[in-house]
Amino acid sequence: MLTVIGEALVDVVSKHGQEPRAHAGGSPMNVAVGLARLGHEVQFLGRYGEDEYGTQVEAHLRDNGVLLPFGADARPTSVAEAVIGDDGAATYDFQLDWSLDLSDEQLGELLRDTTLLHVGSIGAMLEPGASKVLHAVEQAHRSALISYDPNCRPSIIPDSSEARARAEQLVALADVVKASDEDLLWLYPHRSVEESAGAWLKAGAELVVVTRGPLGPWARTRATGPAGAQVPAARTTVVDTVGAGDSFMAALLSWLTDHGYTGARARERIDNLDQEQVGELLRHAASAAGVTVSRAGADLPRRDELPAP
Repeated sequence: MLTVIGEALVDVVSKHGQEPRAHAGGSPMNVAVGLARLGHEVQFLGRYGEDEYGTQVEAHLRDNGVLLPFGADARPTSVAEAVIGDDGAATYDFQLDWSLDLSDEQLGELLRDTTLLHVGSIGAMLEPGASKVLHAVEQAHRSALISYDPNCRPSIIPDSSEARARAEQLVALADVVKASDEDLLWLYPHRSVEESAGAWLKAGAELVVVTRGPLGPWARTRATGPAGAQVPAARTTVVDTVGAGDSFMAALLSWLTDHGYTGARARERIDNLDQEQVGELLRHAASAAGVTVSRAGADLPRRDELPAP
């Protein structure tokens, strides 16, 4: 069982000259859908309301085969208003309610069979839910592989020192960390992306992956050394970038799962991934992101749309 914990919301996307479109979103929810579309059994632990938007979120998750251990609550579903620029990039404004109304016992039971736990984004930064996410990671660390994507949102957590402290708590417990170059430069403006990735390896991560937009992704393990490995970005026509990072994350985790890198015992093996293996992983993840940016919204690919991992 793969488990994803974090926010679900509705993206209301506006583009010049077009009517706004509402569709289910949220970084962790997108990753859960992406993993399910790539053929994995995955459960999603997040919240949404008993309203029209919540019905849309639940239908999207169920239609894609994501398992939902509990249903909607009485609070409003979170909303992200996304404005797409002429270059396809999105800017966001959020109306959020993030909490996870589970006891420690309930959370432990839901995580009992989990071999890979993914967390990140708003769900790992915004209280009161962020503390529950951290506790889930601490519980799962004994038996599951942990992945983390900070996916920083300065409009929600404007204090970079607070965001940095929260990120570093999770990096110390995570095995696989993916961040954009923008994330790292906002968190650590006085050092290079490569230096920050190296610091996160020293802090506890086994694999640190950095997405760099048109430059293509770069990653390192201890086995690759400081040079790491990099591949070009997928060549495609960009419609918009909504969901690109989540698509990359889902395909990255799918590759690891397909190659047997799940469970706590996989930590040392991930640490030993060499340049060739890391390059293979990056190419697979980049191809997924390329599919997503070629179409509107966070429309993540299915297994038959990607090369064999």
